[in-house]
Amino acid sequence: MVILGIDPGSRSAGFGLVRQDGKKIILLASGVMRYDFAGNFVDRLAEIYNSCNELRDKYIPDEIAIESLIYVKSVSSLAKLAQARGAMIAAFSKTHKNKIFEYSPNLIKAAISGDGHASKESIQKGLQMIFGKRDFKTSDESDAIAIATCHAFCRRNILRTQERIL
Repeated sequence: MVILGIDPGSRSAGFGLVRQDGKKIILLASGVMRYDFAGNFVDRLAEIYNSCNELRDKYIPDEIAIESLIYVKSVSSLAKLAQARGAMIAAFSKTHKNKIFEYSPNLIKAAISGDGHASKESIQKGLQMIFGKRDFKTSDESDAIAIATCHAFCRRNILRTQERIL
């Protein structure tokens, strides 16, 4: 099972790709997609959509996990983040209907560090305990790896719940 984790953003977004083999989780790839070169916001949305298509086609994940919206003080920032997430989900939905999962920041933090209010540094330390020592380019990258790993930890329970509902 290959899982693509996405830490959404309107100027940059992190991605982390993990493979789950039973209880073992292996980090395959990670990085940051940058969009701040695109002049206006509408053009950035097109770049976000296209880069997600390219990422999906390059890595061919089985499932996709994305962070849900977070509280921000600025309504304008929240609106841009929501639109960026929408562009990402639209790109992934073309091929992954019913295979896109979202997780709250607190659940992701708790899954990786045991503390739903953990700092970025604590998340990175938790990831290093799982995957070994490594340097993260940005917190977007480490957050995306955490999102994919959280899904690997949680997916069995989610699928059981879905089966009961159906």
